[in-house]
Amino acid sequence: MPRETCNTCLRPPNVCYCSALVSLTSTIKVVIIQHPQEEKHPFNTGRMAHLCLSNSEMMIAESLSTHQLNTLLCTPSALLYPSLEWLPDSGELNSNNHQSNKTSSKQAPVKQLIVLDATWKKSKKILHLNPQLQRLPRINLGGGLKSNYEIRKTSVADGLSTIESIAMAMQLLEGNNNFLKLLAPFEKMVELQQKSFTFEPA
Repeated sequence: MPRETCNTCLRPPNVCYCSALVSLTSTIKVVIIQHPQEEKHPFNTGRMAHLCLSNSEMMIAESLSTHQLNTLLCTPSALLYPSLEWLPDSGELNSNNHQSNKTSSKQAPVKQLIVLDATWKKSKKILHLNPQLQRLPRINLGGGLKSNYEIRKTSVADGLSTIESIAMAMQLLEGNNNFLKLLAPFEKMVELQQKSFTFEPA
């Protein structure tokens, strides 16, 4: 018999975080490209961010068609993804400098933030399969980052969950709304999951 789950967050009732969901508006649209393996993951923070952001879109795919990419990139976009080397048209955001944006003055302002929701290994594959995404200006997060994602480990030092990355990037990009409120359901999920791991000794 299938286990009972919430229709919104897709989590079992005892770890449902929906009571902590928020509703936030934004000028910049957030497009989350989620790897298919993340869709069913119990700690799916990309879906969580999508549920909280009214101006957002979720795409489940590893490889997008040419038509999908052309349609998506009609809007001036930036990719929330670290650069291994400095790119002339990259922007770097960190907690110490709210608008350290070094994008070219000839470029249109960013109206869309594209986020890859996947493990680091799978996100690299998404970039490899979608070369048009590789050419986008990139937004990097820096400044001594520390994740609260204690229930899921990452192989990357200072790595953040998808929702933590989006919250920080949008807070710094727009600066006119408290996007850190996005972390409320995330913190609720972590708290509930940690409690579910706790049990009385036999």
